[in-house]
Amino acid sequence: MKNAHRKFLSAATLAGITLLAGCGNANTITFWNPLTGDDGAYMDALVAEYNETDPEFPVESVITADMYTKIYTVMNSGKDIPDLTLIHADRVPQFADLDMLEPVEGLMATNTDLSADNYLEVAWNAGNYEGTQYTVPLDIHGNAMYYNTDLLDKYDVNTFLDDDVVTIEEILSLDGKLDEGQYAINNALIEWVTLANVVNAGGDISDEAGNPTINTDAMRSVVEQLKSVADAGLMSPYGEDGYAMFQAGDVLFSTDGTWTSTAHGSVEGLNFGVTNIYSVTPDKFTNRSSAHLFSLLNNEDRTDEKEQGIADFLSWMRENSIDWAGAGQIVASKEVFESEEYQQYPQSFFTSSDVEKEASYIFDYKYYSYVESALGTVLSDMIYGNITIDEGLDQAQKTVEDLIAENAS
Repeated sequence: MKNAHRKFLSAATLAGITLLAGCGNANTITFWNPLTGDDGAYMDALVAEYNETDPEFPVESVITADMYTKIYTVMNSGKDIPDLTLIHADRVPQFADLDMLEPVEGLMATNTDLSADNYLEVAWNAGNYEGTQYTVPLDIHGNAMYYNTDLLDKYDVNTFLDDDVVTIEEILSLDGKLDEGQYAINNALIEWVTLANVVNAGGDISDEAGNPTINTDAMRSVVEQLKSVADAGLMSPYGEDGYAMFQAGDVLFSTDGTWTSTAHGSVEGLNFGVTNIYSVTPDKFTNRSSAHLFSLLNNEDRTDEKEQGIADFLSWMRENSIDWAGAGQIVASKEVFESEEYQQYPQSFFTSSDVEKEASYIFDYKYYSYVESALGTVLSDMIYGNITIDEGLDQAQKTVEDLIAENAS
């Protein structure tokens, strides 16, 4: 990493960190990933299966919750840099601007199957920053809306699903029709739901100059419509676990993630399906998404031979990642998501047509994480009327502006 960029790494980021062990082994590919949930077990199993093929460079999977903090640390020191990392899409602009990433053109040249043509377009493009390809995708993991089929029958609203777009207007039509203790929607991943609907409303979270745009008419309109649902008593109550309420059979629509399909499937008696996130408009739907992307941190000690080994591993993953679908992910490899076997998974719905593929939306704003965090601190309070919408949007806008200024100082 260039010394000119090290000034961006704060002392707070570097303090009190224990580095990962196992880095820099000439005979293995050290692979860092943040998969601390059930998905980590799926990844470990895939790595073990690859290692059973007896590759020249076996892969060592290292899972850690604070991977990004450790990445900044090793990049600042220039020591113990991993050979391969799995990062989220919103990290690409930040890491690229700090000159922390090596482009993957070298991997693509040695293994020509590592190309855009072989992957889901939105997942491939998530790793392209200012015209340079920095990553090879593993998956899309997005916001999904599960529906309780028994409750749809009970309230005779299966027609909501006919056009694959459940609207706020349709949800409000349930006002006064639900039994006490039952709700039309929950508040799971409400930040993602809100951001998706800002896109539906024709808005964005930044302008052409890179300034954050939270306090806007589009955002205000979306929050107002969500508040109208809460005011009608159709949204799971403030402070309660709407996700658990869906699994208990008391919510029609749960806006959680593609990765939770396995958890829902394990609940005895819960009959459910999956569709797109509800929309503020009847003619557009968006499923806010992210992606897990394989990347190479800049590392002068990584040999050409090891890079070839990394390319071989990524090529193997492209062909053999059907098991990754078991973790509830939308697998990025065309060979996998177009296969007959993949169609058994609920998330195959999101690659079932060009329209569905295009609905998966990944924000490429450099400061996206600031926006989501700032919005998350005020969103529920705005929706449930604890603060005014103007107060909340003013606060979120200022928080993001302050964080950006702090980062640039």
